[in-house]
Amino acid sequence: MKKELVLTVVADDRPGLVGEISKVVADHKANWIDSSLSRLGGQFAGIVRVHVEKAQAADLSAALIKLETLGLTIGIHEHNTGDAPAGAHALLHILGQDQPGMISRVSSVLADLHVSIETLESLVEPGSMSGDLMFRANARIIIPPHLSPTEVSEALEGIAADLMIDVELNEAAVEED
Repeated sequence: MKKELVLTVVADDRPGLVGEISKVVADHKANWIDSSLSRLGGQFAGIVRVHVEKAQAADLSAALIKLETLGLTIGIHEHNTGDAPAGAHALLHILGQDQPGMISRVSSVLADLHVSIETLESLVEPGSMSGDLMFRANARIIIPPHLSPTEVSEALEGIAADLMIDVELNEAAVEED
């Protein structure tokens, strides 16, 4: 019988980190299911989901913890197999002049509407014309069945002028896990 683990990983970025982690996973006959790994500010960070035989789970966890001697910080979490939130998938794009609190304000609006954030990627970069720092975010969200995408857009537009951001919401095709 299989057990599902979610691993969190953080380390100073250097070549070979994914190889070190994936070798330990493979050596314990675990299957690397999916992951999101990135270099952020000189750090390597990410999450990985693996399937492992229950009999191998403790040995895999111990081997992964030993990677801490190589400078990795690894969290090991048993995957909660609860159902994903029901609703329509949508893609949310945000663009505006960078300022503190943007994600906090947008995520508060979404939370108040019970909208779930599946993925969120953000970046601050110089604007093409002015050189001012621009904040760009892309999120995959799940809109609960009792709401329409229009209602979510209207709620976000309610803070857009205050934050000086452009908000675009598009329906997304459902992807199977």
